[in-house]
Amino acid sequence: MPDVNPAPEPRTFDAIIIGAGFSGLYQLLSLRDRLGMKVQVLEAGDGVGGTWYWNRYPGARCDSESHIYNYTFSKELFEGWEWSERYPEQPEIMRYMNYVADHFDLRRDIRFGTRVVGARYDDAAERWSVTTEAGETLTAQFLITAVGCLSTANVPDIPGLGDFAGQWYHSGEWPHEGVDFTGKRVGLVGTGSTGIQATPVIAEAAAHLTVFQRTANYSVPAQNAPLTPEFKQWVRQNHAEVRRATRSTTNGQAFAIEDRSVFDVTPEERLAIYEAAWAKGGLQFRATFRDLLLDKAANDTAAEFLKNKIREIVKDPATADLLADIDHPYAAKRPPIDSGYFASFNRDNVTLVDVRAAPIERITPAGIRTGAAEYPLDIIVFATGFDALTGPLLKLNIQGRGGQPLARAWEAGPRNYLGLQVAGFPNLFTITGPGSPSVLTNMPVAIEQHVDWITDCIAHMRARGLTHIETSEAAMDGWVARVNAAANATLLPQAHHSWYLGANVPGKPRVFMPYAGGMIRYRAICEEVAAKGYEGFTLRSLAPAV
Repeated sequence: MPDVNPAPEPRTFDAIIIGAGFSGLYQLLSLRDRLGMKVQVLEAGDGVGGTWYWNRYPGARCDSESHIYNYTFSKELFEGWEWSERYPEQPEIMRYMNYVADHFDLRRDIRFGTRVVGARYDDAAERWSVTTEAGETLTAQFLITAVGCLSTANVPDIPGLGDFAGQWYHSGEWPHEGVDFTGKRVGLVGTGSTGIQATPVIAEAAAHLTVFQRTANYSVPAQNAPLTPEFKQWVRQNHAEVRRATRSTTNGQAFAIEDRSVFDVTPEERLAIYEAAWAKGGLQFRATFRDLLLDKAANDTAAEFLKNKIREIVKDPATADLLADIDHPYAAKRPPIDSGYFASFNRDNVTLVDVRAAPIERITPAGIRTGAAEYPLDIIVFATGFDALTGPLLKLNIQGRGGQPLARAWEAGPRNYLGLQVAGFPNLFTITGPGSPSVLTNMPVAIEQHVDWITDCIAHMRARGLTHIETSEAAMDGWVARVNAAANATLLPQAHHSWYLGANVPGKPRVFMPYAGGMIRYRAICEEVAAKGYEGFTLRSLAPAV
């Protein structure tokens, strides 16, 4: 007879990982298959993919080139996958994530549809206790967050949202069945990277699209295209070169920043360089000169070039002026790339509304009312981004030693060591947390570095019979100072409305969160810390019973 009372699922593990995106999948593989640990991944979604599982909005596409937006730790895995175009869309990235999960048989150690609502360090047991939304409790020696940097949707608190008679959606929590815009009056709130990607796609389907812009943004054309058979073959045959290239650049991309300054060349030469970079498209535009993010006068040359491109593309001068009225240095905020964004405003069914001049006052049953007019809408799309970097971690309700909430430890802004650990929270590792290069890099490169470091650290501990690792207040203070110094050496903090600073979330402390010193320097720092016996951390064995 079949077993009518199957054994309950295990609740005690060596490590619990929260999240099944790029970070969680590789961390699971590394701990389970390399170290032989008993590992459980808890994932709120019903499948792998992380950020890409939730972000299914129209036009969702990666802004790193496809052949480097993947893992490189496995030659076999790398050579077994083929991308179709230069910048992959969300469905193709999801197919890749499922390919990885299948290749390494990862799903057997992932609990899908399991949202974590709390994690508490048990001082007496010296273990982490994790609580799920269903009320289940699981425990582990190590807790590793792999929740991503951009996974907590920032829905603006606009009066009247609950009164809206139509449908509204946030780009980061998009319905899996999609949204039909045919014949609809659509309002899009937000003109960051997501809004820039979504605008052309929605405009093609909607009866009318109204874009509500508070902060104008630069964008460089992606110049996306199918990959040629020749390039696909080159990629398959050059795994080592792709891995070397992405691990030897400041931002984890496959291109290096040119070793020249803006004013080393004549204005005519500079214009030709910018034109060539525009024609090539993509993020490489910001690598044309080494001082674009270091010198305001140098940056102004790129900014003016891009603003002039907007005015060339957009036919209506008033609309072009609004789109080009950009208040920050180029690439001081995330530099978007697009497929027809500015040209969308030449369509008869697209309107741009300046909500800096006339702010949104409320959402009415019929649409959106600003200080100047009311706009009737059937659908509202919030492309208002995320509570970045800290939001996904604080949402987990993590409590460390003595029940101290992480939210209290970070009430003045995130403090940690290397972006990896927080004092008072033993055996908790945060993959690509604030204080690490994270969002300033090609994410898979940053993720592989963090996962490898964490795995090596745990292997080091297990080999020596050590059970606990915790950083110190002094190490955190030193690292926060280093993060601030790296940011202040650039123009990045001059973008006052940037989510890098948390400025898109009301009440969030204004602190520059990622480490801006570059991936190469960061990797070297982490390697040096490990070589010195994990300097800045205290490692010990389980306290003896009294």
